[in-house]
Amino acid sequence: MTTLVETSEEEPTLAVARAIAEIAWSQGGADIAEPAVAQFCEEAESYLIGGRYSDLANLLLTSADLVLANASEKDMECIFTVICNLVSKAQSPDEALAMADQIANKLTAHPIEKPALCLKILFHLYNMLGNPYGRFLIFKRAVKLAIAGKVTDLIVPSFKRLDAFLREWHIGESDKRDLYLSATNILKDQKGSSKESYSFLVKYLATFAGEDALTLSEAKEEAVRAVIEFVKSPDMFQCDLLDMPAVQQLSKDAKYAPVYRLLDIFLTGRLDGYMEFHSANAALLKNYGLVHEECITKMRLMSLAGLASKGSGEISYSVVRDTLKVADDEVEYWIVRAIGSKLLEAKMDQLRQVVVISRCIERVFGLAQWRDLLGKLTVWKENVNNVSRIIANAKASQSGLPQGLAATI
Repeated sequence: MTTLVETSEEEPTLAVARAIAEIAWSQGGADIAEPAVAQFCEEAESYLIGGRYSDLANLLLTSADLVLANASEKDMECIFTVICNLVSKAQSPDEALAMADQIANKLTAHPIEKPALCLKILFHLYNMLGNPYGRFLIFKRAVKLAIAGKVTDLIVPSFKRLDAFLREWHIGESDKRDLYLSATNILKDQKGSSKESYSFLVKYLATFAGEDALTLSEAKEEAVRAVIEFVKSPDMFQCDLLDMPAVQQLSKDAKYAPVYRLLDIFLTGRLDGYMEFHSANAALLKNYGLVHEECITKMRLMSLAGLASKGSGEISYSVVRDTLKVADDEVEYWIVRAIGSKLLEAKMDQLRQVVVISRCIERVFGLAQWRDLLGKLTVWKENVNNVSRIIANAKASQSGLPQGLAATI
């Protein structure tokens, strides 16, 4: 087995060329191998001296399959790191991109062979590229390699910066869509990453805004998945799915219209609406893995949030009891549970048998809620301005008083 040792006497690229040649001709006799290795090294040196880095990379990659199959992981990493570094010496962005693509092709040709190491080298290649779009293409290849090589856990940490990457790459909605879908599907199978998976799923669906019906139809299955994941989640009580075109299309689909209706009930309806829906669609809910008792629990909390957002600041215990369909002695339990779930901030007045609401979440935060928020901010701004004017007038009045009188105030 060839062992690559960097020395000060030989240029690293030529050392790599020699190592590759020795691996390629390791099965030949000395009378064949030695001249072949020498010729290979001479050709590499001529390209290096002439600044023909693209030709040099192409030459070094001719035996890449043999390197992948026969070199130790340490040698393989060293060899490909040196080859990747040639990308930074390219004469133009297009040449750099072509070289990077060629390297990536070799690393991803056999994804089940040393996938973790190949992924590590791809990330190094990514860093060698200055072209934002070229970086996107390499990252895309890395994601595909991670999936095919079953090393998705190694790509997951990069998803934390995916939105920042997308801004840097300046790519179109279609490309964003592909990455968001890959991210949500990978995270779906990662333990403890359900919320992150759902977040990328929603971002994926958002990329369909403004698309035609044919393109929207591509997102139907994922739209259904988003609805079911939201309904299943015991601690998600707010979402913007209802107004998304990719989700709205479900309402006109014979197969998926009940799914959209279910989402509408959870976001705008009350418990009685869900109970009526369940009576007519019990089998459908079961097919999607939804547990009736868990849905009732979530719907009670969602209904209480709905009461709080539509009320006058106070809700009587009797209204809570009737809406949530619970006994009198269970009312305070559900109020406390809603407070613990951060659905609302409230105090219970047991003497008056009312719950006093100081803040609550909106189950849906769409255009209407933004307008309401704008109205509240406008009123708040005017109130602040009024206070500022009162203070300014007071100071002006005070400064206008005789000095002796002002000093006594």
